[in-house]
Amino acid sequence: MFKKIKPYMGEYIKYTYMALGVMFAGLIASVIPFFIVYQIINPLLDGIILPASYYVIHVATILICEIAYTILYVRGLKFSHISAYNTLKNIRISLQKKLERQPLGTIQDMGNGKIKKLFTDDIEQIEILLAHAIPEGIANLSIALIAVICMFFADWKLALLSLGSLPLGLLAMGMMFKAGMKRMNAYYAASAKMNATIIEYVNGMEVVKVFGRDGESYQRYETDVKNYRDFTLAWYKVCWPWMAIYSAILPCVALVMLPVGTLFVINGISTLADLVLVFCLSLSIGTPLLKALAFAGKFPQLGYKIDELEKAMDSTPLKSDEHAFTGISHDVQFEDIHFAYKDQEVLHGVSLELKEGTLTALVGESGSGKSTLAKLLVHYYDLNGGRITLGGQDITDMSIEALNDNISYVSQEQFLFNTTLYDNILIGNPDANREQVLAAAEKAQCNEFLKRLPDGIETMAGDGGKQLSGGERQRISLARAILKNAPVIVLDEATAFIDPENEEKMNAAIAEIIRGKTVLVIAHRLQTIVNADKICVMKDGEIISADTHENLLKECKEYQKLWSSSEARASWRIGNEVEV
Repeated sequence: MFKKIKPYMGEYIKYTYMALGVMFAGLIASVIPFFIVYQIINPLLDGIILPASYYVIHVATILICEIAYTILYVRGLKFSHISAYNTLKNIRISLQKKLERQPLGTIQDMGNGKIKKLFTDDIEQIEILLAHAIPEGIANLSIALIAVICMFFADWKLALLSLGSLPLGLLAMGMMFKAGMKRMNAYYAASAKMNATIIEYVNGMEVVKVFGRDGESYQRYETDVKNYRDFTLAWYKVCWPWMAIYSAILPCVALVMLPVGTLFVINGISTLADLVLVFCLSLSIGTPLLKALAFAGKFPQLGYKIDELEKAMDSTPLKSDEHAFTGISHDVQFEDIHFAYKDQEVLHGVSLELKEGTLTALVGESGSGKSTLAKLLVHYYDLNGGRITLGGQDITDMSIEALNDNISYVSQEQFLFNTTLYDNILIGNPDANREQVLAAAEKAQCNEFLKRLPDGIETMAGDGGKQLSGGERQRISLARAILKNAPVIVLDEATAFIDPENEEKMNAAIAEIIRGKTVLVIAHRLQTIVNADKICVMKDGEIISADTHENLLKECKEYQKLWSSSEARASWRIGNEVEV
């Protein structure tokens, strides 16, 4: 495990070595008093009375050793924690960078609960390994071994007796590991599922309440929490008895040595002085050995967590290069696109060209592949077949940053960070000045609701932008896109949450964004795209027709059906004959 973590430690590995050295020195200081106690007791066994100063000096030395042990051990913990927390920082940064290179679909499949568990719980558990298990475990185990070696120098027969508890203790420890490892995967699976369910339950509470699904939603929540509880208790129930046995037996090195050693002394096989020395040394073993063993049960768990982190870090990244954009134009070309979600293909050989400076619309029933095609353009996923080019350059031949610089993607669900609305718009172009941000907000028709807010554009957006309505969040997102001023624009139902009163203003804002750009629009309200240069009708993952609105209305039955449905929705009212 240490080998897996070592690359992330960098320059801070020296603090781990320093912690080991300082703790080892401190533990030596903690063992010395047992030799001093022997030096006090041994003359008394021979009936020798020494001056009071002899005992005062020895007691003072014990006190100094204990103070030195405390200072050195605490200093060692300081060094180990410096190493640990900087290593955790490096692991989190590395994980973040690798997740940024993953297909967004892969990250969504992981679920919020699992990602949260990776970044916080699992990585935090590694702190135990770095700050405690390695330096404390190694140092304490080393001192215990040195004490045993000293016993053998004193009297090898008594030393062997002191190891009498070892077989039983190791057997109990082995049984604990064997029983625990069988249940570990199920335990962590239950933990990940519970985390995901809790986050889903909290985020969806509003919907649950509105539609009266409290019972059904809580039932799932309760089931997953109880499953985790049951796995945890079952695991502990199996492990705890064995843990109690080895914790009680292993440190008791005098369990066999003291009674049998007494018989040896009576029969002249060993001397009383050697028995006293070995007994004193055995007392010095208990505490270090218990501390070392306290971390033994952590290593299988830490190994599992490190493996999970490695799986997340070793996932196949998006296909991309580090090249800049070198396209000769901003034409977009989809060539024989095949794409599948897991094992189900949803796009079947789609080919489409978006000419620079034109507006192309995708229409079709839900599930026809419109949004998927748009997400592929912004490299949301890797393709299963075909290729997408921008200005003749394959999007996989440029860096993700270069692609993002050339494309603005505005979807129906836009995330706002819990910072000011000004900062949320500034994400579109971090180098923009305040005047440019305010101008973008005005063009996106944001001023109307900004005037109502207590702090205007400096108002906090709230978690996920919850301080704003869906339409207001979309206008902030449009302001981002205006500020970014990318040559290619993708609008995926960008006016989905806009009320009829503000639709005209939003259309004006969109017109501001798309002027002179290569635009791909996905729309369900067909009235908004009748002037598109080209409208592509999608069905079952294929483009079945592509033409202008007038021609499609004459020749494409699928478009005729979509148009009729769109007109019916546009004229639909609640209670037409009820006077208000």
